[in-house]
Amino acid sequence: MPRTYWGEIKDPVYGYVYITEEEKEIIDSYPVQRLRRLRQLAGSEYVYPGANHTRFEHSVGVMYLAGKVVENPNISQFINEEEAGMVRIAALLHDVGHGPFSHVFEHLLTRELNKTHEDMTSWLIRNSELRDTVSKLGYDAEKIAELAVGKHHKNEKAFLNQIISSSIDVDKLDFVVRDTYHTGAAYGFVDVFRLIHTFDVLDGNLAADMGALSTLESFIIARIESFKSIYFHRVGRAAQIMLATALEKANEELGLTRFKTPEEYLAMDDYTVWTMLKNCKKSSQIIRNLERRRMLKCAYEQTFYVKDKTVSNIFSAEEFRNQIKEKIAKKANVDPNVVVIDVPTVPSVPYHHSMFMEPMEIPVCYKTREGRKELKRLSEISGIFDVLKGFINILRVYTDENAREKVGKAAMEILGEIPSSAKISY
Repeated sequence: MPRTYWGEIKDPVYGYVYITEEEKEIIDSYPVQRLRRLRQLAGSEYVYPGANHTRFEHSVGVMYLAGKVVENPNISQFINEEEAGMVRIAALLHDVGHGPFSHVFEHLLTRELNKTHEDMTSWLIRNSELRDTVSKLGYDAEKIAELAVGKHHKNEKAFLNQIISSSIDVDKLDFVVRDTYHTGAAYGFVDVFRLIHTFDVLDGNLAADMGALSTLESFIIARIESFKSIYFHRVGRAAQIMLATALEKANEELGLTRFKTPEEYLAMDDYTVWTMLKNCKKSSQIIRNLERRRMLKCAYEQTFYVKDKTVSNIFSAEEFRNQIKEKIAKKANVDPNVVVIDVPTVPSVPYHHSMFMEPMEIPVCYKTREGRKELKRLSEISGIFDVLKGFINILRVYTDENAREKVGKAAMEILGEIPSSAKISY
């Protein structure tokens, strides 16, 4: 199937992104255009005023990087032109299932419907206008729906999934460079093109060449630094908790999770839902506070390596966290509803960020003297990775400004008992 060049999109990170006629048709569809109205990092704009970029340019960037991967001769020798086009389109569509305020809405989807944004992505590709558009262009919508979330069943070509969903996929590569660009919080440079250039296929799986070791280490460090300075910044996180709470309070009245059709789901974006929350009695005060930047305040913060049983319980058991919350509220003599215990790596109340902090193992291949390719895990060859692969967990207690001192003091007394062996400084 010939791919006709249409034109280009000027991207602030990569320069000109060339797109084909068929890609333009998908880009111009309503589900993709809606991504212009979903911010990539809802809440981060309260910390970094430039963080107003959207899922739309991220999706175009991921498509661009996926295109670069399939052009790599190590990869292109294993695929045909149709598969190369399919990877680009699946990369473009990988985020269409996001709800308003991106990952904040996912908390509600998971809680009420036991769904993730990936589930919604596949559902929309199969059931919205995307199905007709993709089919008309000669692609199998079912395959695209699977590939967009890394679940395409083709065992001998597992690398097709891994380009879009793995420990070193084009999604992660794009958001590390894009989010640091827009926030200005660029703590560590990642040469994504060097990494893509060294991608290889071994036994049907995607791997990075040993020669890219220092670039891989930069990628791991940049992800960890981005996590601390962007995704889990205490003020950005406060805004996300407030939005999540507003969505939760208003859901019964607004029916945000009662959608039945793709059209009903797609009608929700940052603009429409913000207005709904502002006009709903149960959530209007939270939106008024956000409009005046009256944020929840962090009363207590501690960073841990999770090696201690007590700490593990706080991070993994909601019941345990709720007990601590009740204890803190009682000691501080405040309503338990004004105390929020927040941790990043479990579906915590009230908001769970999907970025797990444990750096995932990255397969690395190297050539033996005989010219054979062998696979190693990154932790086997990188001292840096080995040190960083333990969990880093941040525990915070948030509350209203007027209760901050009391809650901080109570949290210090109750949580001060955590063994010092579990604490690290940063």
